[in-house]
Amino acid sequence: MASSSSGVRSWRTAFLTLRDETLTSPPPHTLFALLRDLVLSLPSDSLVAAASDLPPHEVTSDVMLLAELASAVSECQGAADTLVRVCHLIHDVSCRILREIDSASCTVMLSFLQKTVECSLGISSTQSIILESTARMKAVTEILDVLRFTVKACGRNNSLSQSTQLIRLLLSVIACLHFELNNLFHSNGTNTPAANSGIGDSKWNGLWDMQTIAFSMIGDALSRTGSSMEANLWQSVVEVLRKLMDFLASKNLIVENNAMSRFYTTLFNCLHLVLSEPKGSLSEHVAGFVATLQMFFMYGLPSRSSLPPATTGSKDKSFSSPDMKSGQLDCRQSEHGRYRPPHLRKREGTKINLVDAQSSSVSEPSKYGFASSDSDHSDSDGLVKDGDRYRTSKVRLAAIICIQDLCHADPKWLTSLWTLLLPENDVLQQRKYQATLMTCLIFDPVIKIRIESATTIAAMLDKHSSILLQVAEYRDSSKCGSFTTLSSSLGQKLMQLHTGLLCLMQRETHSGLLASLFKALMLLISATPYSRMPGELLPTVIASLRARIMENLALKNENIGLLLSDLSCLGTALSKSPPSLHVLKLLEEGASGHTQRESSVPLLLLQLSERGRHPAIRFEAFQALRAISHNYPNIVNRFWEQISATVYELLQIQILDDSSSEVVGSCTGEIGKTLGSTMERCIMAGIKVLDECLRAASGFKGAVDLLECRLQDIQQISDSSRRKRISSAPSYELDGLGASSNYTADCQSGCEQWNGMIEKHLPKCLPHASPMVRAASVTCFAGMTSAVFFSLTEDKQEFVISSAVTAAVKDAAPSVRSAACRSIGVIACFSQIVSRSRVLNEIIRAAEFNTHDPLASVRITASWALANICDSLRHKATELRLENSAGEITDSKCISLLVESALQLTKDGDKIKSNAVRALGNLARFIRFTHHSITNDRPSVSYSALSGDSQWLERMVQAFVSCVTTGNVKVQWNVCHALSNLFMNDTLKLHDASWAPAVYSILLLLLRDSTNFKIRIHAAVALAVPATRLDYGSSFPDVVQGLEHILESLGSDHSSMPSSFRYKDNLEKQLTSTTLHVLGFVSSADDQALKDFLTKKAPFLEEWFKKLCLALKEADDQPSASETASSENHGDGSTLYVPNKAALSRAMKSLLDVYKHSNHQTVAQRFEKLANGLT
Repeated sequence: MASSSSGVRSWRTAFLTLRDETLTSPPPHTLFALLRDLVLSLPSDSLVAAASDLPPHEVTSDVMLLAELASAVSECQGAADTLVRVCHLIHDVSCRILREIDSASCTVMLSFLQKTVECSLGISSTQSIILESTARMKAVTEILDVLRFTVKACGRNNSLSQSTQLIRLLLSVIACLHFELNNLFHSNGTNTPAANSGIGDSKWNGLWDMQTIAFSMIGDALSRTGSSMEANLWQSVVEVLRKLMDFLASKNLIVENNAMSRFYTTLFNCLHLVLSEPKGSLSEHVAGFVATLQMFFMYGLPSRSSLPPATTGSKDKSFSSPDMKSGQLDCRQSEHGRYRPPHLRKREGTKINLVDAQSSSVSEPSKYGFASSDSDHSDSDGLVKDGDRYRTSKVRLAAIICIQDLCHADPKWLTSLWTLLLPENDVLQQRKYQATLMTCLIFDPVIKIRIESATTIAAMLDKHSSILLQVAEYRDSSKCGSFTTLSSSLGQKLMQLHTGLLCLMQRETHSGLLASLFKALMLLISATPYSRMPGELLPTVIASLRARIMENLALKNENIGLLLSDLSCLGTALSKSPPSLHVLKLLEEGASGHTQRESSVPLLLLQLSERGRHPAIRFEAFQALRAISHNYPNIVNRFWEQISATVYELLQIQILDDSSSEVVGSCTGEIGKTLGSTMERCIMAGIKVLDECLRAASGFKGAVDLLECRLQDIQQISDSSRRKRISSAPSYELDGLGASSNYTADCQSGCEQWNGMIEKHLPKCLPHASPMVRAASVTCFAGMTSAVFFSLTEDKQEFVISSAVTAAVKDAAPSVRSAACRSIGVIACFSQIVSRSRVLNEIIRAAEFNTHDPLASVRITASWALANICDSLRHKATELRLENSAGEITDSKCISLLVESALQLTKDGDKIKSNAVRALGNLARFIRFTHHSITNDRPSVSYSALSGDSQWLERMVQAFVSCVTTGNVKVQWNVCHALSNLFMNDTLKLHDASWAPAVYSILLLLLRDSTNFKIRIHAAVALAVPATRLDYGSSFPDVVQGLEHILESLGSDHSSMPSSFRYKDNLEKQLTSTTLHVLGFVSSADDQALKDFLTKKAPFLEEWFKKLCLALKEADDQPSASETASSENHGDGSTLYVPNKAALSRAMKSLLDVYKHSNHQTVAQRFEKLANGLT
């Protein structure tokens, strides 16, 4: 008792004196002496013992004072030993006293510990090692203990700055530990504890334990900071993690024991937290992280050569290696494994094969933490709990989740490391060495790890990788040779992924794992270019999914969630483009015959879409049927009656009515709303299936019924130009099928189906309470063809038009009005519609009404419809003039409405602006901008409605110039096309127009500088429209020189985007045609500057004309051979351009005249020789 009182007295005397002496803020060296004489001179044990008898708040206050003063003397000579002794005292006191400190005290303690690490333990090239190794390790241990006490006493209320300070301090501690670890490793050479099966000395294990503590505290701090972490601190943590993981990989420190397992788990937890909130680029670190993480995929598992495939569920299956050449899967069912209770597992754990483990869990874990817990393994993991002595499965799980984080943080760089993560061969074989994610998915005995492996594979296949995989191409490994291209490597990986995922899908029963497998499989199907893979691959996928669905349906209690996932995958597979001949053959099995009808894919989907099924299942079945009807229209059209009846039955259910149906029944609240919403989506999907069937039966190929009259006499269309694929039109042709085998639409069948649709379905679905149902119904009109429309009776035609117009004007739902505008845009393309004044006025006003809608989605389709209406009017106006037909186009008010609306829309967004420019261009083609009378040979035609406002022309040109400078690519080439239409208006006098020179300059700039070849083609077309030399006006010399410069530099032009290269052949042909057209107008009367330019460029022009003459001569001499060559080169776009003989002759004669009158006789003689060669 006396000694205790003496100790308390000494403590208080020392700290009271210290406080008094520091009131005057003495310099650091004085503080250093005071600490040494007043506190550190006392026996440490007596001070620690006295602290137990003092009030906690007093001890806390004195300790904080000691830490604050010690920080202040860190720069003094010999301060290192003092800081370590102070830290030792604080550590011993903290072990005895449970302190409660505030935020300010926490900051003081963190600052002191940081000074201690830097001054006493810092390792750098300029600082010698102050303490010997054992003392350093003791100091580090005490620093970590003090940190833990401080963080615990402060609670989880640390500020962001304190968490940042804590992380920086811990990074310094880890750097010191890493230095010690490196020294210990090199001092022992190859006789390290790591080399001896993980059984090491206390110093070695102590280093790993301290790093485990440090990383655990960093993980806690990172969890608190979250997305608020500073970028430079994030970078520092990443670099420390990378350095340590590189050390593990380079030294092969994959040790299986308690200490190392905990260390790996904590290390990967920190990496997970850092990768989850990236604050900078990871490109420099991805390769290092992946290489190290991949080494832990099999950590803690038995010998890889004897590892059996993992199984879950009572349906225990095993499989043998598939024949990779044939792509066949051999999944054979074995006998059921016997259930072993936990107490027997513990007794016989090492004797029981892992393949007999059973799964009874059906829950799907969402996210897995890394905290140690007995619940990390359950009975569903079989013998893992007893066999996993060191909890190594937590390390494997953490490593896989880090790979998943990298997929999300830096997917672009991760794709270059697929070699490490995905197999190229033998996916179902046990890998003795380099494990992949598929190894974990197939062979790991822990279900959580297998689920995360599937999730990680799904993350790898998502987003950026789907673009990369488009280059994948499967080649037999025996044909690849010693060098494997990227495309072949990716093709091999896709084949292995298909093999592994399909085999697992067939034998697994764990619902959580199956859900992850289906997600990965769906992304795999979406990303795979099946046209470049073996033809049997996609049918194999579809057949496997069909088998799985039928197996699910055979169960007593079918799993709706898995059935939905399976149907979603099937729909994705059936919607793959381009359509496959092999898939068509599979779908035709049982579709028309009398055998195996129950296994036919279309019939199975029809069965799932019938009454009595859950609405969500019916929805997915309809989605898959829609995919079939789009890609394989001849299949589903055979089942039109069944589909029609099923959808009609659906329409009988009024979801939003009070006397609701059997499906919603007595459901109330959120459940009733969900069922109602699902049923509405189901009805919508059914209508879309009918829509696809109607389009296929009608022969719909897009809104192209309107006769194209777009400058065909000027624009030279290449034989290698690609046919435009309309996404909304069914696929009528399949690769590999002859023309006779492809689907041919029957107009009579289409008319019959449309009659049934109008009589039965549309009267019920057009007034439906659900907007999505009404929108789908109105969209059906957008798939109608002109032939089918005019084969309907007049009352049904009126029904179609009035339904679309009414929905566009009166429906309250924007989606319905948008769909109605699209339908109006298609109907407006029917050639006879513009002859019906009343109908034309109605659709014009309906489209114009929606151009004022606040939603851009509605204005886009409204402007598209408006442009189509103007296109039809332009076509009809030119027809009237060409055919000398009588009749009024439309009234002047509607023309004025169209012009004003289009001009207003040119100020909207790019998608709307593009349609507005197209509308103006069509109007500019036929509106008469003067009031001159018409020639007497067409007296019956009335043009009063076609006369335009005198200001319209100026406003149109201003709109074109504005759009070409501010719009996107599509806007720009629509402007070029609109200018072509404007130039073709014969009421204009281009040479008198003040705006003409500026317009010509813009077209030349686009032709020269645009990176998009389509824009350049349209600009060249527009420059070729003026029919006389006078029309070019003062811009003629500029046009001639500009075209020559562009023609001369075309071969060396590499500035265009790769996606434009397919149009380069067309550009060269159009540029040649335009140049010949313009050169045909040059004469000896032109300006001297232009004649000098033509003389200067005579050598180039001569060679150019020689090539054209040679091409023309070869075409004349061997027309059949030319046609053959053209046909052979159809795919690569390298056909030979044959110029128009009259245009070529006219251009050469014009140049010959210039050279003769310029006294360049030698040049003239060479051109005369060329000209004579054409005759």
